[in-house]
Amino acid sequence: MKTRSAPMKGKKSEETTEQSQSKALVSEKPSKTFILPSASDNARLLTLPQPQSGELSRYFFCPERGVYEFTVVAPPAHMARSILFTPQTHRCTSDSEEKNDNDEPSVKPTITKIAELLVATPIDAMFFMVPLLAPSSKAGQSLFQPLDDIIDSNDDMPKHLRQVLYDETFRSSLLARVEAVCDTVEAGDEKMFRFNETKLVKELIAKAERMADRGLPVSLEERFIRQALATPLMSVKREDVVTSQEPPKDGDSASKSEERQDSPSTVATNDTPSVATPAGESTPVPQPPGTDSTALDHVTRLLRISTALSYMKESYLPDAMAARLDEILASAESPLDLKPLKDRLKEIAELRAQAMASRNMSDFTRKRGLDDEEEDVRAEKKRRKDEEEKKKKAAESQAVKNLKKVNTSGMQKMSAFFAKAPPKKKT
Repeated sequence: MKTRSAPMKGKKSEETTEQSQSKALVSEKPSKTFILPSASDNARLLTLPQPQSGELSRYFFCPERGVYEFTVVAPPAHMARSILFTPQTHRCTSDSEEKNDNDEPSVKPTITKIAELLVATPIDAMFFMVPLLAPSSKAGQSLFQPLDDIIDSNDDMPKHLRQVLYDETFRSSLLARVEAVCDTVEAGDEKMFRFNETKLVKELIAKAERMADRGLPVSLEERFIRQALATPLMSVKREDVVTSQEPPKDGDSASKSEERQDSPSTVATNDTPSVATPAGESTPVPQPPGTDSTALDHVTRLLRISTALSYMKESYLPDAMAARLDEILASAESPLDLKPLKDRLKEIAELRAQAMASRNMSDFTRKRGLDDEEEDVRAEKKRRKDEEEKKKKAAESQAVKNLKKVNTSGMQKMSAFFAKAPPKKKT
């Protein structure tokens, strides 16, 4: 008759308990961390087509608050991070409510191996309706249709998107966004819609103006605004310098000043003036003389609006619709006049070409200055190379690392043992 042996007490049982507890801390399945807004009880995660590409992606939908997309916030690849989640604990107010030390919490702490956060950010439902409202041919531009007929005409529409469009609570908000980009007529008790490209352009411009007024992120402002409008520091001519000194009294001093003016050292010093900048302050962008600050501010705002428009077109509009909007913005009937911005960018391009041409080609000791894009490419290549080297070192076994430390000087290579033997000399 077999009997079960009693569990072994002692050091081994304590070790197994500690190992099981440490394994329970690590999340076995790959989990994702979502940061969601306060929403109603009917809010849920849905799979909707991405407005620009049409690929199915994960979204958060609340009938009262609208649709949210997920923005991934993650550390760089070369800086591994993890997240520890612990249950919320409360202090006991009385001795009777105190818990025993043996009582385990209902929710155990877990650790996610990837420190990646998916933050829910609101997205305009108008972008989901543009691919449905935009006619596939010019013949359909003159037709007014009810919204239900427009939705029903798309047989291959994903199931979750159809649920969002037919949600009764979200219906009023959806109709308001559709009306913002469509012409409407009343047919009895029903409203008819027809897509209008000009209204879409005006709606996007209004969004871009709000983004420009609130301020772009620092990285976008530095790369697409400040660097694009930065003019090269041109050489300062002697005639342009305002002299506040008294004129020379003697003729000899006048001749000396002329000789000093023609000397190479003086010309080199005056051609490249140095400006001292206090620590912690950014160097101001040099501007050519005669530039109006009001016009410059207007051009800067136009560039911010143009950058915001480019972001929305590349992220939320199909390629065909984005190309059509570019044609409207470039035409004479455009709601936004971008001519001052184009003229200013053309002028800056000419100034940069002149600055490059004015370099002294005889001075071969001067190294060519790297552009910001080239520096970014070099930094990216160096970072990838460092990551590959770290991965290779981590994959090496301890035996390989020990073999690399062996002094092989004076030893023959392995290929020497497999080489052909030299021919024997005939006696």
